[in-house]
Amino acid sequence: MLLNYYSQTKMAKGEALGYKTAILHFAPYDLSGKNVCPKATKGPGGCIAPCLNTSGRGQMDSVQRARIAKTNYFWTNKNGFLWELSKEIEQLKKRARSQGYKFAVRLNGTSDLPWFKYKVEGGGSIMDLHPDVQFYDYTKVLNYLDHGKKNYHVTFSDSGTNHQDQLAAMEKGANIAVVFKDQLPKRWRISHGSSTNDRRVIDGDAHDLRFTDPKGVIVGLVAKGLGRKVTKNSFIKIAS
Repeated sequence: MLLNYYSQTKMAKGEALGYKTAILHFAPYDLSGKNVCPKATKGPGGCIAPCLNTSGRGQMDSVQRARIAKTNYFWTNKNGFLWELSKEIEQLKKRARSQGYKFAVRLNGTSDLPWFKYKVEGGGSIMDLHPDVQFYDYTKVLNYLDHGKKNYHVTFSDSGTNHQDQLAAMEKGANIAVVFKDQLPKRWRISHGSSTNDRRVIDGDAHDLRFTDPKGVIVGLVAKGLGRKVTKNSFIKIAS
């Protein structure tokens, strides 16, 4: 299968809110030979080294190979991939409903692609084909916030260097996801030049259903995978 059906603990926590969740994992950045994270940041202050790709089952070689294979499948046969993805969503949606749950899908589990733009041959986007499914993602690409899909929620992500875009995303009404080293602060301030915005921080690890979050907040996430070992990185913040 292309999708993982609530296999992660954080995803399973959404059941308490009435949702079963599926997530799609690609090989992030250019690990497959194709870059699926256009705004990924390199260097000691970037998001590549501490990427959550290595968290949980992502530490297993077999999982990494599977993610590379899925990524290559997408780029070599995009329409076939989208048809298979759509079929899986339909099947999992029916399974979730039979168990008394609503269904949500996160397509950019370890990527940052414009799924709302990709059209299945003979139809619309995945979101258009499944209007009764709630889609959601994190992104570092500012114009993704203008996707125009009613069933797609996007949280903007801090990259360590995109402070101006974060402030612009706030103006568009988006919440901002920020990764912290060990613990979350109560509030967090984002500044660029003379502009600044201070917001309340919520625990983004309590569940993954970002579309249920209150508006106007910072979604605080604790570093995972190799990110837990990073000691100095502007992408991973230290709560003061």
